[in-house]
Amino acid sequence: MKRTSQKGVALILTLILVFILSVMAISLMFISQTETWSSMNYRLMSQARDGAEAGLNSAAGFLVNTYTQPGGTSDPVSAYNINASPVQYPATATSSHDVILSADSSTQSNYPVSSVDQAFNSSQVGYGTISSGSTNVNYNSYATLTAMHSAFVPFGKTTPTTVQTWRLTSEGSITGIRGAKVQVSATLEQPVVPTFKYAAFATDQSCSALQFGGGGTTDSYDSSAALSGGRPVTANNTGNVGTNGNLATNGNPTTINGTLSTPRTGVGTCSSGNITAWTSSSGTVTGGLVQLPQTVVYPTPNIPADGTLDITTNSGCPSSAAMTLAGGACTPGSGNIALAPTTPGGTMTLHNLSLTGNKDLHLAAGTYNINTLSETGSTQLVLDSTPVILNVTGTGGGTVVQLTGGGLTNTSGNYNPQSFQILYAGTGTISLKGGAASVGLLYAPNASFSFAGNADWYGAVIGKDMTDMGGTAVHYDRQLQKSALMVGPWMLDSFSWKKY
Repeated sequence: MKRTSQKGVALILTLILVFILSVMAISLMFISQTETWSSMNYRLMSQARDGAEAGLNSAAGFLVNTYTQPGGTSDPVSAYNINASPVQYPATATSSHDVILSADSSTQSNYPVSSVDQAFNSSQVGYGTISSGSTNVNYNSYATLTAMHSAFVPFGKTTPTTVQTWRLTSEGSITGIRGAKVQVSATLEQPVVPTFKYAAFATDQSCSALQFGGGGTTDSYDSSAALSGGRPVTANNTGNVGTNGNLATNGNPTTINGTLSTPRTGVGTCSSGNITAWTSSSGTVTGGLVQLPQTVVYPTPNIPADGTLDITTNSGCPSSAAMTLAGGACTPGSGNIALAPTTPGGTMTLHNLSLTGNKDLHLAAGTYNINTLSETGSTQLVLDSTPVILNVTGTGGGTVVQLTGGGLTNTSGNYNPQSFQILYAGTGTISLKGGAASVGLLYAPNASFSFAGNADWYGAVIGKDMTDMGGTAVHYDRQLQKSALMVGPWMLDSFSWKKY
């Protein structure tokens, strides 16, 4: 067989194999380069996004800490159309526009107060540069006012508060041959939240900030539901408690029919160097522990000044002239006395209220600005009509409210806890005694308070620290989840982002 026709085949096969190997090598080089470029692009994009988020947080920090909301003669809320979203300025429909604070050249700033606009459009607020390794990342941001409410009066306050929602947008960019651009958006809002989320809350961060013993319990009821036997129907749930510190329970059957919320963790012995969530020699928390992300801060209430007129039930009514100056009237009856503002539901300005000599004090609906309230013996504080609000100044410190005699009686049979409110801004002490008709709210975030007597309290309480060692049952009104509202802390949410 002749082989002359097969000469050169080996060379051809070698060339084919070399070509295939070359293609594979080039492909591997290309894939390697692609991975390098992809990693570089991802790094640049991440750095640009970090810059955009820095601008977002800078703008949020300005609005939370520096910005002055509309109000007053120089920037009246009435100049804005708050019924539109985004909010429009001016209120006239023919020439209105969105309200925008901007340091972004592509979005024009038109905030009506030039000083606010200038403060936002400054380095390291609305725009700036941050360094990420050897790369400089620029950011520009703007904020659009999407909602504003000006007639909301928070619980414990006497004047309306402006509540706003902003839509923040920030662009982070890296310039150069291989650049990157990312836009981040989020909503900055002030949520309106219930003040009384818990049956009892203690703001102190110490051990035993919240104490239940002697069979003390919590549960819940619905004040809008029908009564049974003249009293609310309670349920063994939603009697939640909370504290910035530690809950201590002892005695049997001490039961929290709900959850314990606290920033602390762990169950066991509590000390100043190791504050646990719950210390229990006996007792039950049926809903378990909920760890809060941070301590809860309750704003100090605004308490108007008290007057100079003392009321002592055993001494009868003061002179009509004195009552006129105090803004009310006094009516004697069966040895007791009754107070009522001159204007129904109005305000009386008094000093110290003292229930002595087995004489009761009757109050009509209204607001009473006082210094202290003391009730001892078998005397009672009787609410003839509601709501009754006690603004307590407690300038002398010590025990500023003591309702430990015959307790509180609400003759209206109204189990809405807003029918009786005690507000106190100071650091004194408060002692309450429950009963079949003890219905109310205590808001004293800086004060120590306690319950006395094996009885009932319908409503909720907030104080620095609380002691319930007398077996008082705190019945939480579930309607408080949508009433007695306050402005919560600013929140950033609804994040989104996109790249270019």
